[in-house]
Formats: sequence, C-alpha cells, structure tokens
Amino acid sequence: MQYEFLKNFPKRMKNVGLNAMLIQNSIQKTTWKQYGIMKSDEQINLIFAVMLYVMEQSLKEENCTMDDIGAYIDDLNVQYFEKNMTYDECRQLGDFIINNILSNEGKAMYFDGFDFSQKAYQIMNISYVANKVVYVDMEVKRTSYYLTDDGYNLLLSTLEIENNMKLTIHEMIFQMHLEKQSYDKAVDEIKNVFNLLRIQLQKIQEAMGKIRRNALNYSVKDYEEILVENLDTISDTKQKFQNYREMVKNRAKELEDTNINVKRLSPKDEEKLEHLRIIESYLNRTIDEHQKILNSHFDLKALYTRELEELSQMSLIKRFPLRTELYDKILGNPEAISRLDYFLRPLFNQDVEKTYNLNKAFQFQSPVKNNTEEDMEETLDFDEEEWQEEQERLRREKLVRYRQSLGYVLACAGEKGEITLKDLGKRADEFPDEKAVLVPNTEIFKEIMVELIKNKEIDIRQLQKERSEYIQDQPGEFQLNEMILELLDESKDISKIQRIETYRIEDGSTVIFQDVCTEAGEKKTIRCSNVLIRIIREE
Repeated sequence: MQYEFLKNFPKRMKNVGLNAMLIQNSIQKTTWKQYGIMKSDEQINLIFAVMLYVMEQSLKEENCTMDDIGAYIDDLNVQYFEKNMTYDECRQLGDFIINNILSNEGKAMYFDGFDFSQKAYQIMNISYVANKVVYVDMEVKRTSYYLTDDGYNLLLSTLEIENNMKLTIHEMIFQMHLEKQSYDKAVDEIKNVFNLLRIQLQKIQEAMGKIRRNALNYSVKDYEEILVENLDTISDTKQKFQNYREMVKNRAKELEDTNINVKRLSPKDEEKLEHLRIIESYLNRTIDEHQKILNSHFDLKALYTRELEELSQMSLIKRFPLRTELYDKILGNPEAISRLDYFLRPLFNQDVEKTYNLNKAFQFQSPVKNNTEEDMEETLDFDEEEWQEEQERLRREKLVRYRQSLGYVLACAGEKGEITLKDLGKRADEFPDEKAVLVPNTEIFKEIMVELIKNKEIDIRQLQKERSEYIQDQPGEFQLNEMILELLDESKDISKIQRIETYRIEDGSTVIFQDVCTEAGEKKTIRCSNVLIRIIREE
C-alpha cells in the first residue's frame, strides 16, 4: 500500500530537525547556570532573540561582530531580563550562543530524515550561522556573523501566516498549478484548501460548544476573530471554486473524448485524467464545506446573541450550591426532610394552596374540564457523567438503526443487482419484521434515501483510497460513505460491491409506507417518489 501523504517526508523532517538540533544543543549545556539562566524557556527565548538580531543586521547589510552582539544582550538584560551580568559577561554569553550552540563548537550538524520512496534515511546537514572577515574603520580586522538559509527558514517558520491569508495563498497556488497543468501538485493544494475549510468549520463548532456550556467563558475578542475569519472564508470562495470545477470538468471531458473517439490515452494522460477526477471530487466537497461554514456562521451569531440575552435575564437570580446549602444541612438535621417540600416546591412550579372564596359560592358554576395531568414520578440525576453516558448510548442505538436500514437496502439490491423503492415497499408489507428494519422511523429513512439520491454514484474504491490516506476521528453522526465502508468490511454478502448507483425514476409513480413512527412516536404515512438502486460488483 502506498501512502501519498508520505511524499517529501525528508523535507518535513529537515524543518523538524532545525528545531530539534537547536534544543538538543542548548539543553545539554550547563554553562547557562553561570549567567543565572536556569530554565529552558529562558534559554530558547534568548537564543531566538540573538538570531533575530543577527538577521536584522544582515538585512540592513551592517556588520554583526561579537562586540555588537554583546552590547545587544547587555541592553536586553538591562531593560528586560534583569540578570546579574556585566557587559563582559554579556559578551561571553553572546560568544557562547553563537559558537557553542548555533555553531556546535565548529562541528558539523546532521539530522536524518527517512525517505519512504528510497526506503532509507537521508542525511541532511544543518547550519544556522556563518561568518566572514570584515574591517572596522578600515583598519581593525573583525569577524562578522550572518544567518544561513537554514537560519532564515527557522526564523521565518516561527512567525506563521495569518489565518485569513492561508486560504488565499493555497488557492493562488492551486490556480497556478491548474494553469500549468501540473495536476499532481494541484491535487495536493486542493486537499490543503479542503483541510483549511474543515479546520474552520471545526473551530466554529468548538466555539458553539463553549458558548453553550458558558457564554461568559467565551470572550468578545475570540468571537470577533472567528467572525472575521468566517467572513474572509465565505466572501468569494464559493464562486471561485465553482469556476474551477467547470474548468476541471471540461478538461477531463476533453481527455475522455480523446480516449473514446481518437486514440487510447498514454499512461501520462491517464494519470492526468485520474488527477482531474480527484480534483473534481475535492472541489465538490470544498463547495459543500463552504456552505456548511456559511450556515454555521449565522448559527454561531444567533447562538451567542441568545445565550448572552438569557444570561442578562438571569443576572438577578440568586444561585447557591446544592451540596452545601441542601445536602449537608439535611445530613446534619435529618428531620428537615419532612419540610423539604417548601424548598422543592418552587422548582416544580407547584400551584399555590387554594382558599375558599365565599363570593364564588353564589355564582353559577359551569362544568370545568379537569386538565390536571396525572402524577408522574421523575428522578433528577445531577451526575453529569451518567447523563453523558446515557446520551452516548442513545447515539449508538440510533447509529445501529441507520446501519440496519442501510444494510437491508444494500442486501436487497445486491440479490438481483438492482431494486426499486416500490419493490422494497411491497416486500416490507409482506414481512412486517423487515419493515421495522427498513423504516425504523421517518427521519432515519428519509436521511438515508436523501443521501443516496444526492450522491447518485458512489465509487467504493475511491472511498477506500480516501480512508487510507487520511486519519479522521470517528464521526458522531450518520455519515453515508463511512457507514457503507463499515458494512462492506463486516458483511461477506456485499463485500465485493464496486459501485452503488441511485437514480430517481421519473415515471410519476409514488411509494407509500403506512403507519411509520417518527422519533416522537407519532404514526405517519410516508409518500415518496420511486427510486432505483443499482449495485455493480467486481468481476
């Protein structure tokens, strides 16, 4: 099995090695203690501060001698660090940072990165600073220091691109690769774009979770930042990627027409066609992700506004802990249990005790329907962990019903290669037990059919390839593609399915499922269009 994401792995390890070697050289030295620098945090901060000074002097094309570095450290120490060091000690510290840590006492530094294409480690040299001889005042010979390419790359990597610029930059690189017809590189960039949109959507969902738990813990600054990022993301991205999708479709169609009408495609053109199909699939997912971000953006605004309004309305409510104000006092005085109703009555909004009104006795009384509800026993559980476990159990049971319904549809379609929804309805009427599996409730059945119709054609090999390339968390809700792969892994009867096709039959016929329960337990009749589900197996 080949993993596309392991390409250029040594290049990634070179960036990791720049940090690893620097930290390794610093932690192993005990000289720091002579200058009162005990913590590794202080060491790393000072090293990068010196490197920034060397870079700044290099950019200004000015000399950077050891005297300059010592004066710079002395100035930092006086203004900020306030360590008990003289100027000579600051100069010695600068010499220690440059020559012992960054230059490794003159010894060459290497970091090995594994090259998966060559099945061997690739040795990479690392060098942070270099020096040259300069003359000060045209007479005095001195050594001036400057950063190498590795030093520049390390410093530039510490200051990341702003979030609102990442998407724009990757989109520009993607466009450039499309224009140059470098489709293999365009695949990597469109995956990066999709990942950025997925990260933005997850940030919105996490923000909504924090707001639901306690809106006061979510600052206005965080709210402003995520709104600005959302607006930058949804401003004009959708139209751009729709245009890219049309361009990719046209180019793929040209290659397919060439393959059918003129000649057989060369291996290189076949590879281009495969890359174009991958790009088109990711563009479709990117546009869907953009729509989810747009919807979540407005949901976030409405949620934050509502939570703050509710908190403002509750500002006058007096709060107290149940543990100290109720439980402990009852344990200290068990006789208070007999008067517990005085405490709990307001919580249940119990009606006040009635008094006899003499004036009502002389008025005509019309029959009044007894609207009082039957007493119901309810146990209040204040254990949050048990509540979460209960919610998790309900979620798992719901996913089991999704799995059984979808598995039943695929199994019936796989018996003859295809089946219509009308045939499934007739079969369900003959066997009531199977009807409960096919339509556990209206919401589950509707969602499964809508997802099948929306996807139209599902390529199992493509789904398996995507699952092998990306590591994703287990979805908490129903995901059609993930559930299909799970069913294929578990069932031998449908394990050889290659493609699933779902089409709406435009003949005006309808399928009726009677006496189907909703999630609320109500009985309803489902009336829906007829659908054809076709299964294509491996030869």
